[in-house]
Amino acid sequence: MKHFRIFRVAMFLWLGIDLPLTNVNAIELSWANNFLTISGQEIPGGSVSIHYLEAFCRDSSTARPWQFTVIPHETRLVEASPDKSRLVLESRVEDGVIVRHAISADADSVDFQVTARNPTDQASKVHWAQPCMRVDKFVGVPPEHDSEAYLAQSFLFDRSSATGEPIRTFLTEWKPWALSARYTPGQVWPGPGVPRNDVNPRPLNPRSTSNGLIGCVSADGRKLLAMAWEPYQELFQGVVVCLHSDFRIGGLKPGETKEIRGKIYLIDNDPAKLLSRYEHDFPHRAR
Repeated sequence: MKHFRIFRVAMFLWLGIDLPLTNVNAIELSWANNFLTISGQEIPGGSVSIHYLEAFCRDSSTARPWQFTVIPHETRLVEASPDKSRLVLESRVEDGVIVRHAISADADSVDFQVTARNPTDQASKVHWAQPCMRVDKFVGVPPEHDSEAYLAQSFLFDRSSATGEPIRTFLTEWKPWALSARYTPGQVWPGPGVPRNDVNPRPLNPRSTSNGLIGCVSADGRKLLAMAWEPYQELFQGVVVCLHSDFRIGGLKPGETKEIRGKIYLIDNDPAKLLSRYEHDFPHRAR
């Protein structure tokens, strides 16, 4: 298929015919009403929806009512490429912080380049943000509130007791499982160096994961969907049929700018391939 596309492009150029503005990638992007939609013929269920962004959040959030953690914001579409391979969004947070999101798709992944900037003369309490990835269609379960029907298909990476290497572990196999918190059900794994007082007010797992990946396997077992951010605040499962890698900002001083990067992978159900891609994209975190 790849060689056919190259031949087709060459023939169009040789004949002097303008190429149509179509995306030859397997993935297309769209954004409306605060939802990012990732579509493609090879995606189980046809598409994946992400509440992008669900919330910007303050620190000291683990034991606090959720309404006192969220900082209001508005996001707008700035740019969308004609071939649906690239989007630019802009979020304006109530305290004056401006966040630019450059989102691009290739054949089997989506890349996020996020720039958070505080143009004000006051420090910002924006510590983290939530892209809520809805996985119900991908795993083939109803989108029911507080569902745990998808845990058997959802995974993190534990560390092998024998070799110390990352090993994919499905959430039904993850032990122990925390059960108590301000809100239940769900499960939270804080990112490296993140205070346990600064995450989602759902059950806080006592163990750490071996890396920043969280994902799931499709209903037919052929494909996997996974998300990662650097830096990240937490990995999280719960509320709706969703998975989170919530990216970390860590507050912003007056005039300060921070860069954050994210990836979504839509590849064959091969955890070794996923790890290889993750280690290439996030070498510092992989080490």
